[in-house]
Amino acid sequence: MSSFLLQRLMQALLLLLIVSMIGFAILHLAPGGPMSQFAAGGDMTQADLDRIAEQLGLNRPLPVQYAEWLWRMLSGDWGVSYRDQQPVLHIIAGHLGPTLELMLTSTLLAMLIGAWIGIIGAVKRYSIFDSMATIGTMIALSIPTFWFGLVVIYVFSVGLGWLPSGNRFTIGDGSFLNRLHHLVGPCIVLALVSTAVWSRYMRSSMLDVINQDFVRTARAKGVPERRILMTHVLRNALLPMITITGLHVPSLLSGALVTETVFTWPGMGRLFLDSISYRDYPVVMGILMFTAVMVLLGSLLADLLYGVADPRIARSGR
Repeated sequence: MSSFLLQRLMQALLLLLIVSMIGFAILHLAPGGPMSQFAAGGDMTQADLDRIAEQLGLNRPLPVQYAEWLWRMLSGDWGVSYRDQQPVLHIIAGHLGPTLELMLTSTLLAMLIGAWIGIIGAVKRYSIFDSMATIGTMIALSIPTFWFGLVVIYVFSVGLGWLPSGNRFTIGDGSFLNRLHHLVGPCIVLALVSTAVWSRYMRSSMLDVINQDFVRTARAKGVPERRILMTHVLRNALLPMITITGLHVPSLLSGALVTETVFTWPGMGRLFLDSISYRDYPVVMGILMFTAVMVLLGSLLADLLYGVADPRIARSGR
């Protein structure tokens, strides 16, 4: 297990380095830049702009800028925001809570509903329920997140008045019930695609196990069907879902970015878009690297859990 973990850690560090290089190059080679925001007011001279560029280190060659940024990040200094003049880590920490709140609740909702649909669809395959679940899954996977979010706001906020149209809580009322009320809309939107994915994977995994020889042997011995499903089928079908959970983190983060923008949710997704529009490079790179670490940790955790569940994976080193 130690060599398995070391191999995964080395791969993750190499991938992080590659992600940082590509992200840094794309940001700095894109049209515009942070200096365009300073020059937009029209009250700065070229000498002022040159002085700001010197202070921010933007007048140095790109490889030098990357090396300095990488060294500072490895030292724990993620830079200072061009817009707010606050440490990047402080800004990210302030927006991390809402994003985790939204992701965790939507993931839990999607796992419970998706697993339930997948299990029933596998047990009653080719039934009316299975056919309707398949059609619903295809529709859910085809619906754009931003469009579904706007529909939820229009129907349940503007039309019926059941849900708030945005924000994390009502100003002046930060109670638990008020926060939960505001969470319902974005949670449903973010959980839609995840529910569809979970239901299809769960159904496929269940069908693979149901057709195994040990299940037929258990039926031949007269083991009750409910016990077969809960003890033999479900436990083995959940093993592949461990990997799916870890690999589903990127889609959750991308979905959270769109959902937070539609519902004006004060999370990292909205912060990322605002920072891009302002060309706030330190914040954008900080969010990019933080997201990459979360994705790699999710994948690494899934590999480790799968290796614990199936020691043959760890021994093979795959």
